[in-house]
Amino acid sequence: MDWLLIKFVLIAAISVIPLDANALNENQDLIPINSEKEQVVGNLPEAKITLYAIQKGGNLTKFRLESNGNVWNFPNWRNVSNPAYNPKMYYKDINSDGSKEIIIVLTTDYGTGILEQNVHVFHNNKTNTEEAFKEVLADNPIAIIQKNVETTLNESEATITIGNEKTVIKIGKTGINPKQLFSEIFIGNLIEYKVLDDELTAIIGAQIAPVGGDIGSFFITYTFKDNMYQLKK
Repeated sequence: MDWLLIKFVLIAAISVIPLDANALNENQDLIPINSEKEQVVGNLPEAKITLYAIQKGGNLTKFRLESNGNVWNFPNWRNVSNPAYNPKMYYKDINSDGSKEIIIVLTTDYGTGILEQNVHVFHNNKTNTEEAFKEVLADNPIAIIQKNVETTLNESEATITIGNEKTVIKIGKTGINPKQLFSEIFIGNLIEYKVLDDELTAIIGAQIAPVGGDIGSFFITYTFKDNMYQLKK
């Protein structure tokens, strides 16, 4: 008799526990709290191409490229969420094959003396039935500089040698305290990509001190060779 009473009390208690707000009827949509919302972060009207991403924290992630109903997902791409640094998109013939390529530039970091970008280049291998974009590698611009440029830095001058051309910058004219100089010319903090005169171009800043130490930039133009974008000049 006591056992039956306990069982009845338990059933009654369970029956009045309020349902979780997300425990909806199977015919209703489940709408999670703080759901991620996809947004347009770039487009190329001429090519009918739109780039979407989801903002999460201080970054744009889970990118999706859409063209004429075709979709390509890039879950590992990342761009800062500041709208001033939204992805840049170009639709240019950068390999002189008569067909325009898609160039997408992502900014992964920025700040005082810092701008870090990476580039994604797509060739359109269009078939009779659909678009078929294929990403093509562009050689690392820092590696290009390391292979083709010699630099020296001391308290009186910075020297940059490219091939047979030597550039000398007098430290005294920069107004930088020699005690604040790096041990060598630094080329890792300013990495920017643009399409200039229909050529993919990387612009790499050269710095000799942490504050006010920008002494100029390397401009690297690319050419398409051996199925990738390599150094042209």
